[in-house]
Amino acid sequence: MKKLNKRTLIVIIILALLAVGAGVFSIVHNTRDKSIPEYPAGTVGNTAGNINNGGLFCELNGKVYFANAFDNDTLYVMNTDESEIKRLSGAVISNIIGAGDYIYYFQRSESGETGLGGVRVPYSFNRCKTDGKSAVSLLRGVVTAGQLVDNTLYLQCMDDDGAYFASISTAGEDYKEIGRYVLNPASAYDGAIYYNQTVGNHYLNRFDTRTGANRELLNENVWNPVLYGDYVYYMDPGNGYQLRRYSLSAGNIEILTNDKVQFFNVGNNYIYYQTFGDNAGLYFMGTDGSNPTLMAYGQFTDINMTSMYVYFKDYFDSTVLYHAFYGTNSYSAFTAANPIFSSK
Repeated sequence: MKKLNKRTLIVIIILALLAVGAGVFSIVHNTRDKSIPEYPAGTVGNTAGNINNGGLFCELNGKVYFANAFDNDTLYVMNTDESEIKRLSGAVISNIIGAGDYIYYFQRSESGETGLGGVRVPYSFNRCKTDGKSAVSLLRGVVTAGQLVDNTLYLQCMDDDGAYFASISTAGEDYKEIGRYVLNPASAYDGAIYYNQTVGNHYLNRFDTRTGANRELLNENVWNPVLYGDYVYYMDPGNGYQLRRYSLSAGNIEILTNDKVQFFNVGNNYIYYQTFGDNAGLYFMGTDGSNPTLMAYGQFTDINMTSMYVYFKDYFDSTVLYHAFYGTNSYSAFTAANPIFSSK
């Protein structure tokens, strides 16, 4: 047998070590993915109203995870009463959803951090633990809206060829491009997504993610549907963007306001909505359309809700975050979240 020279032997050893290292990495990666627990049937990652307003707040297990406008929309956490505010990541984020011990979000820029705690990939949909650690990228690209339904992430995405709808497991596996069209997955309940068509009409549909069955619920103009209790709340673009609701049990439609509605959110027995046109303003009313109340004239955006507060921004100054108690027409800047005034 021919004896190997020293250089050849070194090359063989290096290649062997690389092969072993690659194998170890593959094993660790697969183990990490398989460690993601199975969520109970019926799990949903965030409210539809929040996701339709950027998904900047997500309440999970007594905590609120949010994109802090005072700190360039980076990831923060606090208690539901706004105490113990803490920065978790330097990533600029939106579309926060969560379940169990993990949160998922769209990252719009590099985190600026190294190591296992940050993902240095702009435009990616990520998963991390609720302490902000162990961040990994599940899908690279632009995600305009995403929702967790049971154990699958449903994502409305964009690429150079336009919009497409896709799904991927919470472990980052089983990626599937479902179709090249716009489908907003924000409104989900019991394994089904309630959405408006965007191809041919804007009718309300129900897509059962477990069986793949799809059926039409309402052949009316619908935009940004939000299922809340027995009702689907929506804007009607064919009738001056009125805010309406449709009863799933009774099958009837109610007009809640004749104002032109630009954004809205539903929760805690209130609807908060922004009107446009003359005398545009931020309003709230009961979920049945009762007692419409002006909160402020002007253009506001990103209306997000938690169990204790409603949050929003001024359309012309997105660096300030405002909050208010439900049912009051007074609001203020959420200065406790401003790193300049709060302790870290």
